[in-house]
Amino acid sequence: MKPRYEKHIFVCLKERSANHPRGCCLEKGSMDIRNKFVQLINQHGLKGKVRANKSGCLDVCEMGVNLVIYPDNIWYTGVTEKDVDEIFETSILHDKIVERLAATETTWKTCEKIRKGEL
Repeated sequence: MKPRYEKHIFVCLKERSANHPRGCCLEKGSMDIRNKFVQLINQHGLKGKVRANKSGCLDVCEMGVNLVIYPDNIWYTGVTEKDVDEIFETSILHDKIVERLAATETTWKTCEKIRKGEL
């Protein structure tokens, strides 16, 4: 079975109140990040092959704006609009990982510590 898209980028657009302890990706610029991915998809003639979707909570908002790219299962955290070109070039066009932004076991442990109030 052929997937509909070669790559699917899900960008968290979770919105929470400004004082929520988990943070809010939308408040941190996730809509601009998603829109920039859409722009790059169109510029590279990849519409219909690559899609950038708005996502609900990906459950790591404490770590800054986060996104996931499927089918590669690459999770990026702490993403800013300045990172989008690099992510697009590296992960979408060349099937590689931007190591400095990629979530690791340490990312998930740090997130849990933040939730427990240990950081």
